[in-house]
Amino acid sequence: MINRTITGTTDTFAASVQVPGDKSLSHRALLFAGMAEGDSFVTGLSRGLDVATTAMALRTLGVEIGPGTDGEQVRSPGVDAWSQPADPIDCGNSGTTMRLLAGVLSTSHVKAELIGDASLSARTMARLVDPLEGLGGVIATSGGFPPLTVGGAEAVSPADIAIGTASAQVRTAFELAALGCIGSSTIDSPPGFRDHTERWLRAIGLGDWETRTRFRIDPGVIPPARFDIPGDPSSAAFLWAAAAISPGSQVVTPRLSINPGRIGFLEVLDNMGADVEIVVTDSVGGDPVGDVKVTGQSLHGVEVAGDLVASTLDELPLVAVVGAYAEGITTVRDAGELRVKESDRIAAIEKMLVALNGGISTTEDGFDVVGTGFLNGGTVETFHDHRIAMAAAVAATRCSGEVEIIDSGIAAVSWPDFYETLEGMWS
Repeated sequence: MINRTITGTTDTFAASVQVPGDKSLSHRALLFAGMAEGDSFVTGLSRGLDVATTAMALRTLGVEIGPGTDGEQVRSPGVDAWSQPADPIDCGNSGTTMRLLAGVLSTSHVKAELIGDASLSARTMARLVDPLEGLGGVIATSGGFPPLTVGGAEAVSPADIAIGTASAQVRTAFELAALGCIGSSTIDSPPGFRDHTERWLRAIGLGDWETRTRFRIDPGVIPPARFDIPGDPSSAAFLWAAAAISPGSQVVTPRLSINPGRIGFLEVLDNMGADVEIVVTDSVGGDPVGDVKVTGQSLHGVEVAGDLVASTLDELPLVAVVGAYAEGITTVRDAGELRVKESDRIAAIEKMLVALNGGISTTEDGFDVVGTGFLNGGTVETFHDHRIAMAAAVAATRCSGEVEIIDSGIAAVSWPDFYETLEGMWS
């Protein structure tokens, strides 16, 4: 276990940082390329362990992935010719790997067992079952949790499915499974989800929107392609937060995915009083790409609830940190999903702020942070959750004393050199 100690500073900074490739898009690019027959190329792939896990899982199915002349080359026989794995497929700590791959395999000829580490094994997979079985897919859980047994479906047919949560992972699992049906399927859910998969499927002619939230999947074969992955806004959010809590500091993060479902945290920062600028420069597969600049100002508390929670879900630990450095109360509600992430993030957020002498009370679906404008040093337990570790590091940059982060190395799940990048903004 690796621990890290960070000492706060009152110095300001001005930095421009190209963050790693978007993790959500990297998972999808590898899966799209692996399902396609032939050679595809992926540039800007996330360097995190979760994405490496998806690559390794695909290799066990007969997909070749390795360095090409520009980025990664993915050579696949196509999903219909994937190999039968000899052993369980280890999804490590990656819920995205497990859920999306379960979708693809559930309606395929391949029979596989999907396993994970202790953290992943405690995360619910029950939401996958009804949508995938609605297509005739084969999936079995262990009481709603991993390991999963998937694949070997004898007959699949289109279905019209509605799910109760705005889960991009469940939607994507269903959409990739539905590509193998004879006839179109649809999926609907509450708004607020990341719609990367829908944009990509629409761009290659394999689906379209029927309403703002209901997407139609048309059966067909994903073609080989080139995928240029922009920067990850969920990674950039930690740098935005560091600038926001340091009045006069500024960070520019160029060429990011600025999908509307991914930038709710920027809306929160803007509402709190930070100076936020977004410039759209490009698009990838129908997904907008652009540059973001955040400048720290005096901050005040806000309320985060409803649709805004769905587009800020991964950044809510940062909302708590920024709220502690603001003036007034910052309230988060409708975030019960945090209870079933890599950790119980509501409980983990509370313990993080309490360890730093911050003021916080929790509810079943959120928390209230008392903004005092400062935090003290202390020791933060991460609960093997990369976002708690990284949020604690951001908090530490302005703390009045040293902050020790227990199991800080878990940040490598998404960003292996995160701490060096964060501290380097002051150099």
